[in-house]
Amino acid sequence: MTSLGSSHSEIATRSAELYARAKSVLPGGVSRNAVLRDPYPIYADSAQGCRVTDIEGVTRLDFTNNMASLIHGHADPRIIEAVTAQMARGTAFNLATEAEVRYAELLCGRNAGFERIRFVNSGTEAVMMAIKASRAFTGRPMIAKTEGAYHGVYDYAEVSQAPTPDNWGDADRPNSVPLVHGTPRSVAEGVAVFPFNDVDRTIAILDENAERLACVLLDLMPHRVGLNPATPEFVEAVRDWTARNGVLLVLDEIITFRSEFGGLQSHCGVTPDLTALGKIIGGGFPIGAVAGRADIMDTLNPHTPRLLFPQSGTFSANPISVTAGLVAMELFDRPAVARLNALAERAKAGIERAIRDTGVTACVTGHGSMFRVHMKARPPSNYREAYTTPDESKRLKALLSHLFDRGMLLIDSGSATLSTPMTEAEIDALVDAFRSGFEMLGAMDQARSKTVANP
Repeated sequence: MTSLGSSHSEIATRSAELYARAKSVLPGGVSRNAVLRDPYPIYADSAQGCRVTDIEGVTRLDFTNNMASLIHGHADPRIIEAVTAQMARGTAFNLATEAEVRYAELLCGRNAGFERIRFVNSGTEAVMMAIKASRAFTGRPMIAKTEGAYHGVYDYAEVSQAPTPDNWGDADRPNSVPLVHGTPRSVAEGVAVFPFNDVDRTIAILDENAERLACVLLDLMPHRVGLNPATPEFVEAVRDWTARNGVLLVLDEIITFRSEFGGLQSHCGVTPDLTALGKIIGGGFPIGAVAGRADIMDTLNPHTPRLLFPQSGTFSANPISVTAGLVAMELFDRPAVARLNALAERAKAGIERAIRDTGVTACVTGHGSMFRVHMKARPPSNYREAYTTPDESKRLKALLSHLFDRGMLLIDSGSATLSTPMTEAEIDALVDAFRSGFEMLGAMDQARSKTVANP
């Protein structure tokens, strides 16, 4: 095995060669930007449990878990056994399967608000389905969403996903900023954008668009907005407003469903009209789902007198994904959720101690089995507060590089997600790596201060 102390340029020659080949056939050399690293991606060879080994032979602790989708880590033998057996029987049919029914029953049993559910192929598709079902049910065209929140790549859902100070406009009425160049202006005009955790501004914006809104799309702990849960006052205000105005509340729990047995909504005490699901419910395979009120879900029901939302999908509810998901979620029962959340609390407490002890400017946010470290003195409560300055970005990049060299894989926002194979030993190793990283940042700050004092 190659030493973790070796430099990136020394150990990653095979990755460099692969990336050179990839750039000639893939835009930017990748199929998903999340795998990019400077100066080139690291290529995986194999993984088991909470560890992944790259093609250079280096093994690291994986706190990315494929962007929060692997609740049981890599190559869980129970999931592999079930999927292997299903593969021998077939991978996809133009027929229904018993596994689809069993899995629908299990997920609906985890949350009383899931009266009906329909499976799709990704979180993006789940959000798109929820928006279209909301339009079909209400007959209204517009949606409202949180500034800075990521909801996949559907045109309407990605409006104001990544605004900047140059274009985000006034906080009282944030601009609707398209993400992709060439997006029709009509898309932006169909989306009202509101600031997270700001009751007064949000209600004022919703009031202005009440007659045209089909739904309010909300993530209760949006990753790009700071991974800080919505306040009870904000959740209550939005839920009350939607109920009073005949607008549907759609919760995006694609990431946050891992937070509690019934999703983060159960912790926040709110029952939405529809919920978009994905990531961990696939057991490591592509999946999405929309769950919610039976009368709204009936917009998809072909047996109704008037079908409002015809929908299908070649790989929707394929037996591989639903079999893997069924096993994964059976294993992620209440004790497993509680144990993993306790490990996350241990990690956050340890990192917060390290921040205090080293005096570095940083803070921690999160809930359940996810958390995020910010290079800020106080936890951000909305996108504009979470927005990183150039200096913060530089410091975070240095910290993540240090953690990588110490054998820790984190999401490039400074976020970590846990998996059930992890124990206190892995959590304590991560905390130790953060502590040494904070000490490194402190040394950088001291050196910079001396340079400024003695130019």
